[in-house]
Amino acid sequence: MTQENHALLEMIDVYANYGVVQALRGISLHVEQGEIAALIGPHGSGKSATLKAICGLLPVARGEILFAQQLIHKDPMEKLVGRGIAYVDERRLIFPSMSVIDNLVLGAYRRHGKEQKEKIEQDMQTVFELFPILEERKKQTAGTFSGGEKQMLAIGRAFMSSPKLLLLDCPSLRLAPVLVRKVMRAISELRDQGVTTLLIEQNVRAIVNVAGRAYVMEEGKIVLEGHPRDLLAAQ
Repeated sequence: MTQENHALLEMIDVYANYGVVQALRGISLHVEQGEIAALIGPHGSGKSATLKAICGLLPVARGEILFAQQLIHKDPMEKLVGRGIAYVDERRLIFPSMSVIDNLVLGAYRRHGKEQKEKIEQDMQTVFELFPILEERKKQTAGTFSGGEKQMLAIGRAFMSSPKLLLLDCPSLRLAPVLVRKVMRAISELRDQGVTTLLIEQNVRAIVNVAGRAYVMEEGKIVLEGHPRDLLAAQ
């Protein structure tokens, strides 16, 4: 355990490989409860590998990952979802032949039961407040949505799992500036719902008013840490 004893998420000297290719080379970071933190850096620097290692999609060869002070790096992804970790892939994976409302309901599939029904309905309303377009088109087939609308739906569906930690891989990828602002505002508002977020972002300016901490990655390592505003000033 590091000195960051109250961090919701910790990575301690983590190594991971894609086959024979070393993707992570001694990653150490922490994300506090209620914080929005970001990973930035060039393509291929290990940002996506970091999120995949956290959520169980990339095996950890060495090091430790702790969530709520419990070791998780050997747990399967299904167990991590139950612990409260939700991952949104950069491909914005949704069920294109299903309606918006059905996609959101599926996001809460682990929560069904009489005791959860009211909370699920409350969370559904929160998603609609964050993304009004989803309520307007809740019966529309998700595959007909634009890229930005699919991103909103993917984030909304992840929220329906009642996450403690939200992992977002490039949430602003290929979005128009106005949609980037909407998505970032929603991520900030999710923090008010008790959701901690670790996201990947190429554009430091997009997160300067949202994230409280950013890690700069190069070649599978963290080379710099600081507030996005300070990192932007140093460029």
